[in-house]
Amino acid sequence: MTLDGLYCKSVATVRRDATVADAARAMRDAQVRDLVVVDPGDARRPVGIITDRDIAIKIVGQGLNPAWVPVEHMMSAPAFSLRDRDGVYEALKKMAARGVRRAPVVDPEGRLTGLVAVDDLLALLAQELARISVLLRRGRIAEVRGTDDAVEEELSA
Repeated sequence: MTLDGLYCKSVATVRRDATVADAARAMRDAQVRDLVVVDPGDARRPVGIITDRDIAIKIVGQGLNPAWVPVEHMMSAPAFSLRDRDGVYEALKKMAARGVRRAPVVDPEGRLTGLVAVDDLLALLAQELARISVLLRRGRIAEVRGTDDAVEEELSA
């Protein structure tokens, strides 16, 4: 199963030449915890990412003025991104290797198509585990009764 269809296609972005204060306001307005940073010349190509934690630790925690610091000086770059055709397990492996919980998703040409969060992938995995649990329960019922009719009864319940 690929990421396509599993990620949020509505992505909040900020230009790399914006200030950190601009980024914080954009996060507040969009009610998000991170922004994909894009180049002013091409708003469809991610160049980095900035999180609320980056702002708190790298700017406020250092006593810097967010109104004077450009996003490009404190964003995580280069942009780590996933392809929309990456598999779920491949995406989780890449995210774990980079230690990130969210990643921009790009099409084959590298254009921004969305943002995936570990939470999105965990929800899918939880559904799959629930299906496996049902399969195992039905199999045990059939074994105890010695018939496949138990599976049909379980399905109709």
